[in-house]
Amino acid sequence: MDTATPAVTVALHDGTRVVAESAQVDARRHGELLLPAVDRVLADAGVELDAVTDVVVGVGPGPYTGLRVGLVTAATFGSVLSVPVHGLCTLDGLAYAAGLDGPFAVATDARRKEVYWARYEDARTRTAGPSVDRPADIADRLAGLPVVGAGAVLYPEAFPDARGPEHLAAGALAGLAAERLAAGEELLPPQPLYLRRPDAQVPKNYKVVTPK
Repeated sequence: MDTATPAVTVALHDGTRVVAESAQVDARRHGELLLPAVDRVLADAGVELDAVTDVVVGVGPGPYTGLRVGLVTAATFGSVLSVPVHGLCTLDGLAYAAGLDGPFAVATDARRKEVYWARYEDARTRTAGPSVDRPADIADRLAGLPVVGAGAVLYPEAFPDARGPEHLAAGALAGLAAERLAAGEELLPPQPLYLRRPDAQVPKNYKVVTPK
């Protein structure tokens, strides 16, 4: 599952292929959409929740509120089912989904007129990032490269060679995770990959009221 971008996406993978998948793009309803998506995917596959042997969750980078919905849900499933919970960089999932052979970059919307981005040698090999920057500040570094993801679509002046997919589908995340686990690789811990402070801030000079 992944909630690090506006896409709320869940997939079930049997170790060989994606069995069922769901994706809805809504940046404001991660908490409402995720559990129904899990139920839908399991129902489509004809599988009960207790058949799940591993949970993989995208760890971002992504905006704080949406990202933590997926991470908390994954941790809860892992605890209830007593199964391992693995983390995977969301940008790596997008790179894997793009399937490009040569060098390219991935960029997602980081808000505040910035993008989360990483550079790749191919669909499986990250060579720089993830980082967060203003598009104009990295345009020269990524000049001439295709750029995958919503960040490229949002800022075409900085990333003229935009490529799909725009948003991550969990099937790609699951496929990459299954490939790496089968090769004996360790995935990331299921901890959020925050690259800056949350958008929400404590108001300055607020009044503290002490009850009598």
